[in-house]
Amino acid sequence: MKKSTTLALTAIAFAASAASSAFAAETVIGLITKTDSNPFFVKMKEGAEAAAKKAGAKLLSAAGKQDGDTASQISAMENMVGAGAKTILITSSGDAIIPTIKKIQAQGVQVIALDSPVDGADALFATNNYKAGELIGAYAKAALKGKAPIIATMDLFPGHPVGAQRHNGFLAGYGLKSLDAKSNELAQPAEVVCMADSFGDAAKGQTGMENCLQKNPNINVVYAINEPAAAGAYKALKAAGKEKDVVILGVDGMCSNGVRNVEKGVIAATSMQYPLKMAAMGVAAGVQYAKDGKRQSGYTDTGVDLVAAKPVAGVKSIDTKQALTQCWGD
Repeated sequence: MKKSTTLALTAIAFAASAASSAFAAETVIGLITKTDSNPFFVKMKEGAEAAAKKAGAKLLSAAGKQDGDTASQISAMENMVGAGAKTILITSSGDAIIPTIKKIQAQGVQVIALDSPVDGADALFATNNYKAGELIGAYAKAALKGKAPIIATMDLFPGHPVGAQRHNGFLAGYGLKSLDAKSNELAQPAEVVCMADSFGDAAKGQTGMENCLQKNPNINVVYAINEPAAAGAYKALKAAGKEKDVVILGVDGMCSNGVRNVEKGVIAATSMQYPLKMAAMGVAAGVQYAKDGKRQSGYTDTGVDLVAAKPVAGVKSIDTKQALTQCWGD
């Protein structure tokens, strides 16, 4: 009886040890986005969840309350590391997160930036945002057919690298005086008569455009940081009876606000990026790190395509039919 009891206890202990080892070996990956409402980040989360499920990894997810909410992102990083995450994928809302990135890296955590570059991250998987801007800038110049540009920009907010790269890339693509891809400042050549911070939001884009029209009613080109901001600008222009006189450009590749609005003529063209690819690559890197302990490094371009209903000479683009097979969101 005693021998049987000892064997039983040994078996239980072995099973518990095996279960503990399996749990310890589980790959835990954290995904932190700027918000959980923007369709871009919704799709990114969906892509990460699908990739994690396929790989047998556990995904933890969190988001800021709004773009620029670094406090929530910092808390999420710390909580995820406490829950066992060895890789954190993050779309940074600002440089305030950098000290926390350095702290968790010292604890053996790999940090990969998605979409938005941030100093200190081990690697970046993202759209070439400067190129995305260049594509719509070149398209705008061709679409204006030699007319002098009078430009309004619906920007993100000051100091953010994605906002700066798209803005400055747009101006460079148009052939105007600009800044390079490393600058976080926003260039303002004489052709840019008004700049507004939209925070990537449709309502703020509308307000920004209304204010710009008060400054200069002759605006004929609108650059927008993303498609919701572009849709808001269109709404303001339509209310003023000027929507047919202005070329509106955006970036992202959403289905409704983006490709469908290009199809309808609300937006002249947009640069499509690929959040699913960013997420899948990030999860794969997290799984690999759990296996071999080798951190990812450097920048990986996840691709960008210009979407236009009306192609223009000298600017490569895809049409809305093709884009609808690749877009994301509703």
